[in-house]
Amino acid sequence: MPKITMNHGSGGREMHEFIKNTIISKLKNGVLEKMDDSAVLVNPGTNRLAMTTDSYVVNPIKFAGGDIGRLSVSGTVNDITTSGAKPYAMSLAFIVEEGMDLKLIEEIVESIAITANEADIKIVTGDTKVVEKGKGDNLFINTAGIGFINNNVNISTYNTVPGDDIIISGPVGNHEIAMMKARGMIDFECAVESDVRPLNKEIEKLIDEGVELHTIKDPTRGGVAGALSEIVEHAGVDILLDQSNIPIDGVVDSVCRLVGYDPLYLANEGKFLITGPPESSKKVIESFNGEAKVIGKANQSDDPKLLLETEFGGIRRVGMLETMQLPRIC
Repeated sequence: MPKITMNHGSGGREMHEFIKNTIISKLKNGVLEKMDDSAVLVNPGTNRLAMTTDSYVVNPIKFAGGDIGRLSVSGTVNDITTSGAKPYAMSLAFIVEEGMDLKLIEEIVESIAITANEADIKIVTGDTKVVEKGKGDNLFINTAGIGFINNNVNISTYNTVPGDDIIISGPVGNHEIAMMKARGMIDFECAVESDVRPLNKEIEKLIDEGVELHTIKDPTRGGVAGALSEIVEHAGVDILLDQSNIPIDGVVDSVCRLVGYDPLYLANEGKFLITGPPESSKKVIESFNGEAKVIGKANQSDDPKLLLETEFGGIRRVGMLETMQLPRIC
């Protein structure tokens, strides 16, 4: 079976053939295959530009429900979407370890192509580097993405106001529990898959319908607690969560109870936290096929904090994650 060698990152014939045959053949879109040092993009209007960048070092690179390729496109698309932008184009840079199976890279690129098509985003430029065996971990991916924001859209973590509903777009924690299973950290059989997927279409539908949204935030590392803590800090509001309304799959809940994890701190890769006036909540829930739930409310406060009303009727203060729960999950 062919394997990656240092020649695949040397700038010579083997590298160019690898880029053309393995990457561009699956991702060509009229821009990427020009292979210039920078992509020339035409702004389809006069709207504002949103830009993001991220790196993906997940271990293992394939897991139940996804892989590093799907993760890199979904993560980039979702980050762009949190500003209310429509994703337009992204870059894709590979850091590959010498000795990696070429077939595995082809599978990852195919996954990237499928996810990019799902999200309707173009991959327009990229880079490939190869490091010596033992100096990497199969494959790292770096991306940058851009999107365009309609001039009447204003969505930010600073825009949540008292009276807003707090909505989660679906069950929490699946990605991190799927990564635990992929690493063999769960020694019993459980059926759980990562939730990794792009969410831009659901948000685009809401924006096109004129639904008022104030904040969109993706609860990745640090989970729901980390993301909402940022909103509390930026917007200067109290947020009170209702624990009984927070959706969680039975398997995820069972694992959390067994190993002592708090679902509020579990990473997600296919969920959004959304805030907006109560009259917008029904439309948000409909856009996410009924999986979204109102889990709390933003309130006026002189001492902004994140609070949780427990299933037993008590109130506890929730802070950010203090230590790393599970490294290299994205």
